[in-house]
Amino acid sequence: MYFAAATLCAAALLPPAFASLYGESNLNHTCQLVPQYLSCSAEANHLTVDSCCVETFGGLVLATQFWDTYTGLESQGQLLPENTWGLHGLWPDFCNTSYTQYCDISRQFDPNPSPSTTTGPNGTLTPVPKYTGPGVDTFLEAFGKYDLLAWMNTYWINQGAPNVNFWAHEFSKHGTCYSTFDTPCYGPQYKEHEDVVDFFETAVEFYLGLPTWTWLEQAGITPSNTSTYTLSAVQGALEAKFGAVPYIGCTGPRYNGTTTGNATDKGYTYIDEVWYYHYVYGKPQNGKAVPVDASIGGLSTSSCATSEGALHYFERTPSSVRAL
Repeated sequence: MYFAAATLCAAALLPPAFASLYGESNLNHTCQLVPQYLSCSAEANHLTVDSCCVETFGGLVLATQFWDTYTGLESQGQLLPENTWGLHGLWPDFCNTSYTQYCDISRQFDPNPSPSTTTGPNGTLTPVPKYTGPGVDTFLEAFGKYDLLAWMNTYWINQGAPNVNFWAHEFSKHGTCYSTFDTPCYGPQYKEHEDVVDFFETAVEFYLGLPTWTWLEQAGITPSNTSTYTLSAVQGALEAKFGAVPYIGCTGPRYNGTTTGNATDKGYTYIDEVWYYHYVYGKPQNGKAVPVDASIGGLSTSSCATSEGALHYFERTPSSVRAL
């Protein structure tokens, strides 16, 4: 089923300073003429199909969300959206569940890249320079996407730094590692930063189809500073709606380090993120995806404690919330 070997080979040969994963031309990418193969299938092979029309590099797509309780920039008007999880990103993992990042240094817009190096040819570490140019919000404005910019400032919220830095990080680290967002895919009339806007729109589309807050609320799981929850209930509620097991991430103290914890449960206790795994038909921009269990390839499905009532899903600080 998996075409991991070719994608990993491509990653190893990738010169990270160029705006194309495979060195493709900017001509003849009429995706209506290309079968919309499922990513990570045998047909999703960049040697035999147009990689601008079928995702052949990062075929395991993770739509990720955060649950934060404050931003740290409330005084500047940077607030969290009411009664909804925040958008984190849209990540392209390889089909064997490994990944790379910052695949195109020429499209590096992250003011504080993390990590500060990325994997270049033959496994060498290539420095990722800090970006000092105009913010990616100006890219949206240049395309007249003021509605998208307003939406992102409402739902795609950073913690401890301006939102625009977070968006730049997500595109630069992850968006450049899709074959379908390569600049040649946009043809000879490509407009600078068109790919960035396209990535943001696609991340938003996936997010809107995954209403984590609502799915949990329907199962009686709501933020509380007094009640606690069990991982199996949280994960089960989301699996029932999504159609596959999502990854649930936690922070905070380990359960075996708390006064009520047991010695064998080393999981963390504060719910703070969810990752929804997918394969996609054609390119992610189409929005046609198949849910995939987070356990694929033997991956862990959570960093959280598994004991009964071990998890906190804390309320947000009232002064950190924007009423919608």
